[in-house]
Amino acid sequence: MDRVDRLAYHKGMKSPLHLLRRLRQRLHNARRRARFAASLQHLHGPSKLDTAPGEVVLIALVRDGSYYLDAFFRHYRAMGVQHFVFIDNGSRDDTIARIKAQKGTVIDRCTLPLAEYEDLIRQYPAQTYGKDRWCLYVDLDEIFDFEGRSQIGIKGLTAYLDRQGYTALAAQMLEMFPKTSLAAAAGMPYKQALQSFLYYDISAVRKIDYHSPEIPFSALLADNELSNDAVKFAFGGVRGKVFGENCCLTKHPLIFNGSEVTPAPHPHLSSGLRVADMTAVIKHFKFANDAAARDAETLGAGNLSHGEDARRMAVIGQNPDVSLFSLDARRWNRVELLYRAGFLVPSEAYSAHVAAWREEHAA
Repeated sequence: MDRVDRLAYHKGMKSPLHLLRRLRQRLHNARRRARFAASLQHLHGPSKLDTAPGEVVLIALVRDGSYYLDAFFRHYRAMGVQHFVFIDNGSRDDTIARIKAQKGTVIDRCTLPLAEYEDLIRQYPAQTYGKDRWCLYVDLDEIFDFEGRSQIGIKGLTAYLDRQGYTALAAQMLEMFPKTSLAAAAGMPYKQALQSFLYYDISAVRKIDYHSPEIPFSALLADNELSNDAVKFAFGGVRGKVFGENCCLTKHPLIFNGSEVTPAPHPHLSSGLRVADMTAVIKHFKFANDAAARDAETLGAGNLSHGEDARRMAVIGQNPDVSLFSLDARRWNRVELLYRAGFLVPSEAYSAHVAAWREEHAA
C-alpha cells in the first residue's frame, strides 16, 4: 500500500459513516453486556475461589446435564481437578441439585439464548473465578485426555506448560460412536455409552494451518503465538462425512487466564495465547443421550446460531437408522496411537517431562 492509498484508507476509517457504525457497535455491545449482567444469578458456592498454585479451575456450560454428571465428576476428579464452576443456561432437570451435592462446586445461571450471548456466558466464569489461574473449558459430554494423564494428572500437565512458558494447550475433538445405529444407542445410560461408544473415524478430517485465513474465525487467532507449526486446526471428520457438517474439531480447552488473554470469545478458542508444542484429545460423546431428540429441541428453541443441527436432522429424517460406523472406524486404545495416526501432535520435550515426573513421584 503506497502513501496515497494509506491516506485514502485512513480517511475512510474516519469517515462519518465509519464513525457511526463504530458508535452503533459500541451501543450494541453495551446493551448486550447490561442485559447479560442483569440476567446473572449466583446459585451456589463461594463468590471467590481459594486455589493453590498449580490447581485448575474447570469451567462448564450446562443445561439439563444430569445424564452426564456421575461420569463427568469421576473422570475430572481422578485427573486432579478440585474446583468446578458451572454456568447454567436454564436446566429443568435435577442438574442443579446434583451439582450442589458435590464438593468444590460453584453454580451461576444465565438463561439468555446461546445464539446471542454464548461468548459472554462462557467468558464470565473465567473472568470471575479464574483470573491468573489455569482454566479447563469442557462441556459435559467431553472427556479431556492427554499423554500421561493417569501418571501425572492435570497438575503435571500444567507444570510442563508453566515451565515452557505456554499459556494454552490445543486439543482435537474425537467423535466417539458405537457399532450400532445411533437410534439403537439413544436410550443408553451414560455409563453404558462410555463402554459402548468405543470407535472413532478420522478418515475425513481436514486440517488447515493454524493462522490460515480460510478459518472463519481467523481474526480471533491472530494474536496467538504458535510454538509448533505442526499444530493445525481440524474440521469435518466423521460428522462431515456422514452429515455434511463443516464442524470445527479444534479447541483451546486449557488456558492460563492471565492479563493478556481473552477467554472464550468463541466456543472453541481463546485469544492472546502462547500455544503449546503438543496437542491433547477430547473424546466427544455428542451422540449419547438421544442426540436426535436434543437436536430437534435445539432447532425448535433456536438456541444455537449454526446450522449443524439442521444438517443432522435432515440426514436422520431420510435414514432413521444412520450409523457412524464403517470400515474406516478404529477402536479407542490410548492417546499415543493418535500421534502415530497423525491426528495429534507429539512433543519429545513433553514425553521426557512425563517420564521424569513419573520417576520422581514413584520414588
